[in-house]
Amino acid sequence: MTTTTTAPDLATVIGHELPYLRRYARALTGSQDSGDTYAAATLEAILEDRSVFDTDSSPRTALFRVFHLIWQSSGAPVSGDESGLAAAAQAHLAKLTPNTREALLLNTIEDFSTTEIADIMQTDVDEVEHLVKIARQEMEDSISGRILVIEDEAIIAMDLQSIVSDMGHAITGVARTRDDAVRLAQQEKPDLVLADIQLADNSSGIDAVRDILEAHGNLPVIFITAFPERLLTGERPEPAFLISKPYGEEQVRSAVSQAMFFSSTGPLHG
Repeated sequence: MTTTTTAPDLATVIGHELPYLRRYARALTGSQDSGDTYAAATLEAILEDRSVFDTDSSPRTALFRVFHLIWQSSGAPVSGDESGLAAAAQAHLAKLTPNTREALLLNTIEDFSTTEIADIMQTDVDEVEHLVKIARQEMEDSISGRILVIEDEAIIAMDLQSIVSDMGHAITGVARTRDDAVRLAQQEKPDLVLADIQLADNSSGIDAVRDILEAHGNLPVIFITAFPERLLTGERPEPAFLISKPYGEEQVRSAVSQAMFFSSTGPLHG
């Protein structure tokens, strides 16, 4: 008996990759609303003209390529409607070399190869490598600050401390539980929080972050989780910055540099 396999339809293929496109869009824009607007526009473009979805590329690469066509056609805008920390972040973004942040995020957070990024951004591999190099230098040189690490695994906590310290940031403390995190934030307000989801006493890193934000106002936050898709459902307010476990050093460096640009955790109050 011969069995045949049916290729998944376009909706299924895109649905599998959509959480990661939305993660990228939010990291790129610094907010859930803005990022989701671009992700929705991407889906609408594919529905209107399926030929824009390049079937010669992998589905993930094809989806991100359509996103970039829309992103670039809009001029990759830098918002002028922000205030306070967000306004300062946008001022920094306006001065960065064009396309550098996109290349860096695609490479380090979304784990695309330079060849795939060249396809997505419609350029060549040499240009992608050049953009990533510039992005790392420009963003790491732009902002330094105080970082609170919320992580119950000692080895991972030490690794995170080492990475962000090497970037020139100060560590305000390392918390293993929700209560520890809140206490450390009260002792010294951080400029950024780097948080695991599941903590030592089965408390939640998300709850710890909510407590800190309620006490100190909007701060950039990066969540680390082995299951990022669980926070990218679109069913509730979501963090702008997510790192998947197991992570790489460049992922952490990129996310920290990006997050320091934005006061982007406001949606957690929702």
